[in-house]
Amino acid sequence: MRSGFTTCDFCRELAPEGAVHRGQGDAGKGICSTCLSGAYDLLTQQDVIRGQRQRLKMTAPGVRELVDEHFEALEEDVVTTSRVFPSYLRADLQRALDRLLKDSASYGLQRSSQHTTLTFSDLSDEGRDAVRLAPLQYEEVDIGEPEPVRCVKAALWLVMDETTPHAVLLSKAGEYGRSAGWHVEVAVPAGEAGIRLARRYFLDLEAAIQASSSYRGKVLSLECQQTYRGVAAGNVVVHKLSAVSREQLILPDRTLALLERNVFRFLAQRKQLLALSMPVKKGLLFYGPPGTGKTHTIRYLAAALPEHTTLLVTAEQVGAIAEYMALARLLSPSIVVIEDVDLIAREREDLDSPIQESLLNGILNEMDGLRENAEILFILTTNRPDTLEPALAGRPGRIDQAVEFPLPDDAGRQRLLHLYRSGLQLDVEVEGEAVRRTDGTSAAFIKELVRRMAQLAVERDPDSRTATRVDLDAALNEMLFEGGSLNAQLLGVAKGIGATGTVKTR
Repeated sequence: MRSGFTTCDFCRELAPEGAVHRGQGDAGKGICSTCLSGAYDLLTQQDVIRGQRQRLKMTAPGVRELVDEHFEALEEDVVTTSRVFPSYLRADLQRALDRLLKDSASYGLQRSSQHTTLTFSDLSDEGRDAVRLAPLQYEEVDIGEPEPVRCVKAALWLVMDETTPHAVLLSKAGEYGRSAGWHVEVAVPAGEAGIRLARRYFLDLEAAIQASSSYRGKVLSLECQQTYRGVAAGNVVVHKLSAVSREQLILPDRTLALLERNVFRFLAQRKQLLALSMPVKKGLLFYGPPGTGKTHTIRYLAAALPEHTTLLVTAEQVGAIAEYMALARLLSPSIVVIEDVDLIAREREDLDSPIQESLLNGILNEMDGLRENAEILFILTTNRPDTLEPALAGRPGRIDQAVEFPLPDDAGRQRLLHLYRSGLQLDVEVEGEAVRRTDGTSAAFIKELVRRMAQLAVERDPDSRTATRVDLDAALNEMLFEGGSLNAQLLGVAKGIGATGTVKTR
């Protein structure tokens, strides 16, 4: 190395020692004046670029400027009309807006405050509360089909209809975090032409929503949740129930006859009944011990009546009965199922609070207040019909037919064994013994008995496909006695069998 010279640690070139600048400490890297000058020029250039970007951002049109420019040719004032659509119609509302505004310029919107509904008047705000342009933000809403519906969170469409400029705003309706549906606002020129234009928009939206192609004919419930895939439910959850065929419906003949008369024949004769000015709404009460096939039958009806929309209402969702009924009317013909109604509709003197009585009154009013031509079938289920509120169970116009689901008889239990055993083999002796010794048990008990016998057979021989008498004895002993009386009741055994030992295991 030449005397008086040192190497730059960046360009690796020799430079006079006085022209190489080092960091603190003996081990600091050295940078020559040429490299240092280049770094300064680069940083300066980046500052210029940042400044240009900031100036562009400051001079780019905001929401207010876009709206003013869109309507600047108007001599009239701009007026708006708005409506709020329920949350459960979100998917159909989005599809309708997509069709109506497919050729229009759309803009995403964002503001700092999310506590109240975003309206057109808010677009003129300035300062901290100003509405800003943003990329369109979408949320995918599950409608029970392979592809969800992409729903925008907040958007502004600027539209030119022939020679009439107008705009459409979509935002979430609510106040201080409480959702109230979806707000649609149409801004038009003042005057008759603008009024007709706004009215046409809402008529088109209503027609699309009345068609309700997203949810019609499906099995639904109203729940605010997201699926495991992160797809929003849109306040409506579509259930994919396992289909139950007619051959899988094993019930007493009298129960099947009541279902045939009060469901299938009734629905087939609705038009003729309407022509005779007869009511076509109907209420059924399914009652019987747990595990006797009430829910199983509802799944069968949902599959056998694909033109009907089925709404499942659990006891904890009864507070939303008004929303359920609005959806049932919109999607009619429909079936409204209220499961375990005894948890709400008990004897009035047994109700714990005014809130529970209000929920009960809500059910009664909805059932009693429907128009006679409403094509809605109510199905209420209970394991404890004796505790039901007399006004619900006994007054005409609310419940038209009670349908009993009793514990299966010998023939029923034999058919259930054939249904549930699938690939498991049972010889005639074991099958007959199983039928005899399960008197007083439910269909759910028979299903678990067959699975328990299969498990024991496989434990004994992994290649076994046949259950023996030993497997039957062991399965019954576990289910009826080793688990105690509570286990027997959980499996749908008539009260007292597991505790008293009246069913023999030897």
